[in-house]
Amino acid sequence: MDLDDAIRTTAAIREFTADPLPDEVLHRILDTARFAPSGGNRQGAHVVVVRDPGTRRRLAELSEPGTRRYLAQARAGETPWNPLAPAGVDAEQIAATPVPAAFVEPLHTAAVVLVVLVDLGALAATDQDLDRIGLVGGASVYPLVWNVLLAARAEGYGGTITTMAVAREPEVLELVGAPAGYALACVVPLGRPRHQPTRLRRQRVEEFVTRERFDGPPLAAESDASTGRK
Repeated sequence: MDLDDAIRTTAAIREFTADPLPDEVLHRILDTARFAPSGGNRQGAHVVVVRDPGTRRRLAELSEPGTRRYLAQARAGETPWNPLAPAGVDAEQIAATPVPAAFVEPLHTAAVVLVVLVDLGALAATDQDLDRIGLVGGASVYPLVWNVLLAARAEGYGGTITTMAVAREPEVLELVGAPAGYALACVVPLGRPRHQPTRLRRQRVEEFVTRERFDGPPLAAESDASTGRK
């Protein structure tokens, strides 16, 4: 598959067919994805391949509390899990919020589930002393996850990055037997898409890229017609 087409059609896939994802194909996907960059090329990521139904069922259960808060906040008009704005919904409201099956069903129906961990001892987090939520450490693990999704797309498979289980990280780490010092980056269900993705809609470059300063002029192509991009 052409790289441009792969990037523009790698959607978040949550509905899967019953087709298997053989180990041979999964190995090929991960063999391609492993060339992702990481800080100092320390390659601190570890991927646990989960096929066992019981483990997947528990991962779904551990994803529900984070999802419940997400939905409760969204229904209250808040940006869910936002680091700048504390939740305005209380524990009782969160507990009373149902979790639709669609939010955890991919963990049951995907051909395989990947639990992506990262060795905190391998990270260089240059924002660790700033008074905000840390972001930089993710640069050493999320490029790998995105490469997995791109490589899966090229093989005719798909998936999505889910982070709701991170809210219950200690239990997830215990579930998969992770040693001390590891963190949970995400959980990725992978399988054959029930509906093949088409080209996605995103902001135009001019809407989020500026020259020289945040309030600078937008970066525009010489001619939109010359690129044919939307």
